[in-house]
Amino acid sequence: MKLLSFTVPCYNSAKYMRKCIDSLLKGGEDIEIIIVNDGSTDETAAIADEYVENYPSVVKAIHKENGGHGSAVNAGVERASGLYFKVVDSDDWVKEEAYMQILETLRNLAGGEKVLDMLVSNFVYEKTGENRHKVMRYKHALPQNEMFTWQDVRHFHKGQYILMHSVIFRTKLLRECGLKLPEHTFYVDNLYVFEPLPYVRNMYYLDVNFYRYYIGRADQSVNEEIMIGRIDQQIRVNKLMIDYLTERKSQIMGNKKLYQYMVSYLDIITTVSSILLIRSETEENLEKKKELWEYLKKKDWFLYRKLRYGLLGYCMNLPGRGGRKISVEGYKICRRFFNFN
Repeated sequence: MKLLSFTVPCYNSAKYMRKCIDSLLKGGEDIEIIIVNDGSTDETAAIADEYVENYPSVVKAIHKENGGHGSAVNAGVERASGLYFKVVDSDDWVKEEAYMQILETLRNLAGGEKVLDMLVSNFVYEKTGENRHKVMRYKHALPQNEMFTWQDVRHFHKGQYILMHSVIFRTKLLRECGLKLPEHTFYVDNLYVFEPLPYVRNMYYLDVNFYRYYIGRADQSVNEEIMIGRIDQQIRVNKLMIDYLTERKSQIMGNKKLYQYMVSYLDIITTVSSILLIRSETEENLEKKKELWEYLKKKDWFLYRKLRYGLLGYCMNLPGRGGRKISVEGYKICRRFFNFN
């Protein structure tokens, strides 16, 4: 069994996937790299096969019809042989020094008395045209260099959450929780770091800048104009998160800090959906915003009240054109501060 499996979802990634894969290969024989060619029409398939030929004990390739990012992650989870599992997008990469620390930590914890379910590390926004990089770290919220549980988790700042870039899961946990990401849908990474959480018992945080998250390509899914164009997919993910939390509320509420974290994460995703619908400046999307909040209200009135009349929900639902303008200006300030989109 390998220590750590990486899945690299690739769709027409020929221009940049080599940098990603080469950075992962530095892990040696302890790791496996599963390149998932998700119906690419460029040279992605040939590059994947080249790596399999050159590194047969480390690299696998899956060639499949296009199903979207979630479908590629699902395929990787199914094929992974590693004790632990991580997704690395094909335009991102990892830093070698931090990588070695990650592997050493996993080696030391594997087979221990306590089973590690989730390892968290920092990620860095590598934004086009900027020399100063934004680091997303968690040292104020999570204990460092020790195994801990949800009871030990401290307060997360608004706008800061455990994202796909920062997490490594135990592979078996992803299978046991029944994670199946929807196909042909963007933004499913939010489900990936949401649905497994009730199954996570033991965690570990390393304050190292491991994952380098490239942001700035015009065609990236997180580009604001593209997100508005795909707003129905954002709403779909948002509603799936609402469904998951409300349908398992009694189970999750037994762990107070877990529930608080999941509510807070849902809060930020609903805020993102709301502001994008406002930014689109169409009557149709303003109706979709109203319908999204009504959907939450019907699912769980108490959760609706908590989000709707919290700081973010209040700011996203200011009345009239003037209120919407204030919401957008507040969003712009947050965007500059947190360095997203």
